[in-house]
Amino acid sequence: MTSFQASTGRRCHNAVSPLHSAVYFTPERQDELAALGLERGAMSYYAGRAAPLGVVGAGTVTATFYNFNHEHVKRYIPAAWTVTTPEAVLAALLRGVDGMLRRQLGQEALASKEMAEAAGLALRATEACRREARPLYAAHAGLPVPEEPHLALWHAATLLREHRGDGHLAALAIAGLSGIEALVLHNATGTAPTSALFMRTRGWSAEQWTTTRDQLRKRGLLDEAGDLTESGAALRGEAEVLTDRLDAAPYDHLGPAATARLTELAGGFSGTLRAAGAFPAVHFGKG
Repeated sequence: MTSFQASTGRRCHNAVSPLHSAVYFTPERQDELAALGLERGAMSYYAGRAAPLGVVGAGTVTATFYNFNHEHVKRYIPAAWTVTTPEAVLAALLRGVDGMLRRQLGQEALASKEMAEAAGLALRATEACRREARPLYAAHAGLPVPEEPHLALWHAATLLREHRGDGHLAALAIAGLSGIEALVLHNATGTAPTSALFMRTRGWSAEQWTTTRDQLRKRGLLDEAGDLTESGAALRGEAEVLTDRLDAAPYDHLGPAATARLTELAGGFSGTLRAAGAFPAVHFGKG
């Protein structure tokens, strides 16, 4: 795979992925899951993302989510499954997604031919995704495709995101990075969620964060100011290149012209979501 092919696939991923991830910041998701009896915040997050896996324990969630504190996960999983079922969670999630997209994109966009075209292209890309060694992708791939185009697009965006994500976790493991180390390095780029959000949502303490940052300095991956060193940037770059290789199949299958079209369409919808405040700026940036 050439670097051009890799960057093409990554650009498409970056355009499509926000269509999935916007749901984590929306009140509709929290409201739907709270209506099932789940606590807002961590319990709802863990149950919502793990629901396609079925009734699993904390170990499975920690393994497949990678950068979450296992002690934090244990507080909510499997307790969530004493409150509700994965099936009920999945249905609630779709209702939340539907509400979010209707509010932030508008009915005209949802009913447009561009929405139907984007959903068709994204679903076609998923035809080449692989289940082997990709547990979160494989779990989501077993779910039915929603009939409505905007929900079908969200479903396809989820499949593509988790397919790349599972491969990325393999790349992080090969790079010798623990979950919290990967978070600290990601935060150091200045383009990731803030350290405060990472610590709150992933269950890491300020002390654990500081200790990890010190360890990364000793490894030469961060400088004294907490910025990426040349070695740190190179390690992250190598992990991204490997992730691109592991995630090439969907975009090779789609082909250059269709991949470019999906990037254009998804990028337009993602841009509308950003403009509507789907990703609050307060949650992003170094610090």
